[in-house]
Amino acid sequence: MSGGKGQAETATLAGGCFWCTEAIFRRLKGVSEVTSGYANSLVENPTWEEVYSERTEAAEAVRIKFDPKIISYRQLLEVFFKLHDPMSLNRQGADAGTEYRSAIFYHDEEQEKAARGAKSKVTGAVTEVVPLKNFYRAEGYHRDYYENNKTASYCRLVIDPKISKLYKEFEGMTA
Repeated sequence: MSGGKGQAETATLAGGCFWCTEAIFRRLKGVSEVTSGYANSLVENPTWEEVYSERTEAAEAVRIKFDPKIISYRQLLEVFFKLHDPMSLNRQGADAGTEYRSAIFYHDEEQEKAARGAKSKVTGAVTEVVPLKNFYRAEGYHRDYYENNKTASYCRLVIDPKISKLYKEFEGMTA
């Protein structure tokens, strides 16, 4: 997989709003970095406004750096499929549009195989499994959003329940 044995590897996942996805994955043991951004954009360095307009074809995604000795790519996919709705086409809760689609952007053939296998276990999943073409970091105000805005209503109503579910269902994997 990307990065080779004994080195940090990279996964790129889109599970709706990247504020939620980033907050979840940064709480896992073995994850060293989670970056919010835009995957597979037709436009170089798109802004959120451009992505939201759906003209870029980009998805709100997170790039996850992880230590495969501590957490595997397959375990990341297990968390991914449990903590978002992979059956909703271009939607997660109230967030609607192609930028909020469910997608796994694989980095190599091994990740592709693992992603297709994980998706096949989720009946009705509309999750895209496609190669990563590009990834652009989101604007600064989107990064670490949950950590910087825990009292905001979106964080309390949408992200907090997902984090609670993470701690309940993946207790041994959380930091």
